[in-house]
Amino acid sequence: MSFLEYTVKTVPTGVRKMFFLNWALVVLLVAVAGVGFLMLYSVAGGDLGRWAEPQMKRFAMGLAVMLVIAFVPIWFWRNMAGVAYGVALVLLVLVPFVGAVGMGAQRWIDLGFMRLQPSELVKITLVMMLAAYYDWLDVHRASRPLWVLVPVVLILLPALLVLAQPDLGTALLIVGGGGVVMFAAGVHWLYFAAVIAGGAGLVGLVFASRGTEWQLLKDYQFRRIDTFLNPDLDPLGAGYHISQAKIALGSGGWTGKGFMQGTQSRLNFLPEKHTDFIFTSLAEEFGFVGAFSLLVLYALVIAFCVVSALNTKDRFSQLLIVGVAATFFFYLAVNMAMVMGLAPVVGVPLPLVSYGGSAMLVLMAAFGLVQSAHVHRPRNRA
Repeated sequence: MSFLEYTVKTVPTGVRKMFFLNWALVVLLVAVAGVGFLMLYSVAGGDLGRWAEPQMKRFAMGLAVMLVIAFVPIWFWRNMAGVAYGVALVLLVLVPFVGAVGMGAQRWIDLGFMRLQPSELVKITLVMMLAAYYDWLDVHRASRPLWVLVPVVLILLPALLVLAQPDLGTALLIVGGGGVVMFAAGVHWLYFAAVIAGGAGLVGLVFASRGTEWQLLKDYQFRRIDTFLNPDLDPLGAGYHISQAKIALGSGGWTGKGFMQGTQSRLNFLPEKHTDFIFTSLAEEFGFVGAFSLLVLYALVIAFCVVSALNTKDRFSQLLIVGVAATFFFYLAVNMAMVMGLAPVVGVPLPLVSYGGSAMLVLMAAFGLVQSAHVHRPRNRA
């Protein structure tokens, strides 16, 4: 027996679990959050207390939450999946009645010490619920219509509630994360092909209805689509955000203008520079090199999650980790597509980088679940 093995076996259980944490994943999360702190300091004009310091405190709280969740056995979280999903669903139902309004939408519940966004919470509790469902369900029944209907309902319930807030971006993330768990659980690909084909058909029908008596969208909604396809149609109105974001992205070049030298953000041309559009501030100041480096960090986070899923034999853990990784990917993919003009502006934050409390705490709790699965997976006891 090596000295390390002897040390691990002789220390108390709580301390021993520290050795089993996926420390590489922890370091990557700290690195991504560090990029966020740096950019929040920059877009605030060198004011640490405006956005960067509160974000640091939230991340420290998130790290503590992650560790607490990581040290709780994974079977406990499997048994709590239904309760967690139910609580998140109740909070979503309560939002229209007691929710706080911000930026024209009612999405938050004021808890006094912070404002909680239930739609962020439901992204992870849904993944937990679906992982627990497919852990219980025999794998040979996963593609039978009756057993497919159950997860579809579990996904659509929160998605429709979030869509009514309105929050299209988060609704898409909920559907995407749930769909990945279903696919990973063994649901036949034909179901997904049918959904994609139906969605494409619906989009075609919407465009075909324009100018007819049975027009499916209002005129102003079609104008929003026109602006997304060509922001120059309304550069000072609906197309302003994406036009300024493209200027910031392009002006950064290969190496950027330098730290705190981004003119689009410093002169306040760039909208929501500390939240949804913070990636464009990064690209302007650090160029392609800085933007690509952040993408590499994100890719490594997802890769470590996938490796962790492959190394565990527990079905619930596998599906849970895959669902968390997929949700994390959809966060960054939708945000980056949005700020580059490849998708409509839907208000999805850049994970662990954009300023905000609910998204960061929920994501750190989700990585706590990933760590719990990693810490408590069966190991050889030679």
